[in-house]
Amino acid sequence: MPPIKRTATGRWTGDLKTGNGKIGSTSGVLSETPFTFATRFENAAGTNPEELIAAAHAACFSMAFSNFLSKKGHVPDEISTEATITLEDGSINAMHLKTRGKVAGVDAATFKEWAEEAEKGCPVSKLLRPGLSISLDAELA
Repeated sequence: MPPIKRTATGRWTGDLKTGNGKIGSTSGVLSETPFTFATRFENAAGTNPEELIAAAHAACFSMAFSNFLSKKGHVPDEISTEATITLEDGSINAMHLKTRGKVAGVDAATFKEWAEEAEKGCPVSKLLRPGLSISLDAELA
């Protein structure tokens, strides 16, 4: 299979505190989406690069875990993941995944064990793992 490439853009104008930015993607999902100092460092409403990283990780892990379970013969009804990224002192230092699943024929202990195995194979986890603490909470719904 040929490589898949996705492209996104980020633009910033002005100084750090009073300037503003726009995020875009070739798919059009993000189009001139604004971000500011306040959305990154003061918890103001709006998006920021860290939120987008968390969204990518949540989506990727849900797909990876669904695939992992399917290969084990347990196609899930649903896998839902919440990813919380921590930005502290100007550095991203942690990601916490909270995943819930509806999977017939799998007990809670096996679900948790398999979630941990699947996390190791998740492409976004692999990208983030060096230098980043990734924790996981997995439960059957």
